[in-house]
Amino acid sequence: MADGLQQTVFIARDGVRLVADRGGSADAPAVILLHGGGQTRHSWSRAVERLLAEGFQVINYDARGHGESDWSPEGAYQLTDRAADLATIVADLEVPYILVGASLGGATAIVAIDRGLRPGGLILVDIVPEPDPRGVDRIVSFMRGNPDGFATVEEAAAAVAAYNPQRTAPPDGSGLMKNLREREDGRLRWHWDPRIIADAPTHHHHVVQQAAAALTHLPDLPVLLVRGLASDVVSEAGVAAFRRGLPRLELLDVVGAGHMVAGDRNDAFNDGVVAFARRSLRGNVAINSDQAI
Repeated sequence: MADGLQQTVFIARDGVRLVADRGGSADAPAVILLHGGGQTRHSWSRAVERLLAEGFQVINYDARGHGESDWSPEGAYQLTDRAADLATIVADLEVPYILVGASLGGATAIVAIDRGLRPGGLILVDIVPEPDPRGVDRIVSFMRGNPDGFATVEEAAAAVAAYNPQRTAPPDGSGLMKNLREREDGRLRWHWDPRIIADAPTHHHHVVQQAAAALTHLPDLPVLLVRGLASDVVSEAGVAAFRRGLPRLELLDVVGAGHMVAGDRNDAFNDGVVAFARRSLRGNVAINSDQAI
């Protein structure tokens, strides 16, 4: 765990435990990080380091059904359940904050705003209300693949490499173990609850499309879309459709990145997030006093 981070457990309204890393001064503006489906909070590790260095408070949590957070006994994995979790996460904050949501995390943020959450800014990472169904189908196919798990971490690494061949494979698969769990039969399976993908993706897209209308009625809420130019999820048509409903939408295109923008081009991603956070939280608590805001 990075210096300055403490593990924290939040209890959702239905009793699900949400495990988070929290760091930075409690008086500093906060950045709340919401990972994508099938990921964990560890996907933000380098972003967390940069944000803490820039003087922000950071809350980085595992979504329900992922990582170290609980699996819902009832299989409660609707976007409204996740939005309620986010409301719990920010309930004790007494400082301005922004939301940074990748894919499923971005969808969660949109629904939470529709349900009354009022952040100081919103960063959506490779997610739009009208995603390209081909990219979405590829993600779901990967998540539904290998239901019997893997005999070794190398087998899991090969599956990841087949899904994302553009990314350079690490020298060994040890880091991948953060995303795997050894079950009773000795096989390795992904950390997420398989029930999170029980519903068709179109069901969740419809929810997001309806919720996104709330963004148009919040003219003071800055919104940044970070898109990987090699993404097969966010197309030009998807960006154009989003902008028709939200003309003030800012766009940051990241060259050499696919859907997993933060992992593919972490340097460019971090620069964009920090710059947006500074603009969005301008005039609030001072951030890293040796730098202009």
